[in-house]
Amino acid sequence: MNKVKEKLRNGGTVMVFNPNFPSAALAEHAGALGFDVAFIDCEHGPASFERAEELARAARAAGITSLLRPWTADRAIITRFLDCGVGGIQFPGVETAAAAREAVEMVRTARGKRFDDTLVVVMIESTKAINNLPEIVAVKGLDAVVIGLSDLARDLGHAGENQHPEVRRAVDRIIGIIHQADGAVAGFNLHLWEEGRELKKQGVRWFTIHAKTMLARGARELESLLK
Repeated sequence: MNKVKEKLRNGGTVMVFNPNFPSAALAEHAGALGFDVAFIDCEHGPASFERAEELARAARAAGITSLLRPWTADRAIITRFLDCGVGGIQFPGVETAAAAREAVEMVRTARGKRFDDTLVVVMIESTKAINNLPEIVAVKGLDAVVIGLSDLARDLGHAGENQHPEVRRAVDRIIGIIHQADGAVAGFNLHLWEEGRELKKQGVRWFTIHAKTMLARGARELESLLK
């Protein structure tokens, strides 16, 4: 059994590390820091198929799972990335239950008997997705449903205003629907760490932490200490 799936099954909280920079050494180090998943972003950034393979191998060496976000849900692309050894796929911009089912079936077809050890995650990033969310979270085979906050804010007409009241209400609604469904867990990209405790109380059990955020906070704290 995949350790992440087992952790979710036992009611645990999964910590995902987004290295932001496609460094195999950094992905491997995430395991030593206590993270459960190393995120490989091929929707943004320069990571190639070969680099994705290296990052997935580094994650395995650290005893953690790799999760890759592709730039497209094209079946051939998804299959090729899974053949590179990644431990799961995070599908961006999923707006309907049909799209969620297709995502699950793509991974199932590509992985065969190993499907049960492979993560399938979808992202909610629009009003249309929110309206269809009860049907999306009912799809069997999903492990997590992650809120794409920046794209969601843009779709709601508040680009760059992730803390806008309308955006926050939408986030609360999404978390509530996912939590009540008792299937896939709710996920959140945690840029403001102070929000984590309250989000966890609401039912979020999948947090993505960015290396850029960690570096920025560390730099600010260091500057403050040295003053």
